[in-house]
Amino acid sequence: MILNADELDAARNYKLLVATVVPRPIGWISTLSADGIANIAPISFFTVVGRKPPMLSITIQHRSDGTLKDTYVNIRDTGEFVFNLVTMPLADKMHRSAFEHASEVDEFEAVGLEKAPSVVVKPPRVALTPVSMECKLERVFTVGEFEDHVIWGRVVRYHIRDDVYDHEKGHVDTAALAPVGRLAAEYTLVENVFTTPLDPEVLKSREGSRMHRLDGRPTDWAAVNQKNWSPSGSVMEE
Repeated sequence: MILNADELDAARNYKLLVATVVPRPIGWISTLSADGIANIAPISFFTVVGRKPPMLSITIQHRSDGTLKDTYVNIRDTGEFVFNLVTMPLADKMHRSAFEHASEVDEFEAVGLEKAPSVVVKPPRVALTPVSMECKLERVFTVGEFEDHVIWGRVVRYHIRDDVYDHEKGHVDTAALAPVGRLAAEYTLVENVFTTPLDPEVLKSREGSRMHRLDGRPTDWAAVNQKNWSPSGSVMEE
């Protein structure tokens, strides 16, 4: 099927993008408001955009009611944020941090996350993540009819757990991280690694296979088809 993107509304384009640009890394972003209130939220429009200086990009949409999200406001007002890698043990708390809490709520406390101090910036890090990156705001610009905010942040400090980093070689043991990524309205655990070419028998054995679910649901179950899935597609409503 061929679809003309110009003929689709924002919701349809969004669904196509998040379901096919996969798996996407999750930018679990911690910030601090001008009043010193800690905020943390997962951003799935997240990537690397530069290496010297190292630069990360996050794209932040508006809240469901059209107002600005706290993550954007805090970065705009303070010029600082921290990226925290999402791993399997942290997945549920990351998921719950997507709820739209009131601005005066400390979201670390709301979801039960332990804080760790940063070195250069003021926002706290997630204590139990193996990788965090302290960032300073580099630039902000808007894209599209809905003026989504694109934020580029310059990495000023890396925090990498000792057991996954070889300092002499500058090598991170990626296979030991168990990172969690985004698949449309659900998540994926990155737990297999390969180089090419693969044995033809391996390829044949996987023809037509679907992703294995870790939550025990049927393989054709989809969160986006559930009535209690939130309009944002990010969290289940209670």
